[in-house]
Amino acid sequence: MHDGVQAFPEALDCVARLKQAGKGIAILSNAPRRAEAVIARNADLGIAPDLADVVMSSGEDTWLHLNERPDAWYQALGRRCYHLGPDRDHGMREGLDYDFVERLEKADFILNTGTLAFDHTMEDYSELLEAALALKLPMVCANPDLVVIRGGVMEYCAGSVAERYEQLGGQVRSHGKPHRGVYDRCFSMMGVTDRSRIAGIGDSLRTDIAGAEAVGIASIFVADGIHRAELNVDSSGIPEPDRLKNLFSAARARPVAALPRLRW
Repeated sequence: MHDGVQAFPEALDCVARLKQAGKGIAILSNAPRRAEAVIARNADLGIAPDLADVVMSSGEDTWLHLNERPDAWYQALGRRCYHLGPDRDHGMREGLDYDFVERLEKADFILNTGTLAFDHTMEDYSELLEAALALKLPMVCANPDLVVIRGGVMEYCAGSVAERYEQLGGQVRSHGKPHRGVYDRCFSMMGVTDRSRIAGIGDSLRTDIAGAEAVGIASIFVADGIHRAELNVDSSGIPEPDRLKNLFSAARARPVAALPRLRW
């Protein structure tokens, strides 16, 4: 739908046409922000609030779990939270009954919403993650994405930090695509009971396609996205067929179709 800087006109036109044809539209984002913040940000990028019937985000699902503590894992977290993420994500703290602390040793757990700067790599977080591991702090990840493309530049996301922490031996609970819970919440908001005529569209095999397949809906892959370099897409977004086949095979992905871009 957008590259973090502006919306794609062809995608807006495609979704508008689908809505005019009577299709229900849900935007499911792995943004580590509340749904209302995603709606407002989308509007800034050129995506009208009325384009979708439902907007759900990984941040919203995270916030609801932190607020409601629906299971034993959340009930055992404690109340002192170290927030790892940029200032723009501080809206995730609002309305939550937690003490947000500035030092790891004062925390009961970590809320991970992303890297602190666009140009940071995972090496910038090695010391912090090792310290967190020594303290046995559980981590809540509000965005499972490993990378995102912003204005044509690839940046690391919260999911990369969470993945590194898990590799070190840390305990992580993630929300958003590809995890079932956020899809179930989205389906409930849409009033969906029959999933046989739903398609999930996205450019990430790891989150968009895997998530759709895991919850039993069709998946449609967009080639000119985060996998563009691997697929050697041309100026029209068309990937090399052999590379596309090999990518799907390696990921064991079975989308029903692949599109160069989301367009009518």
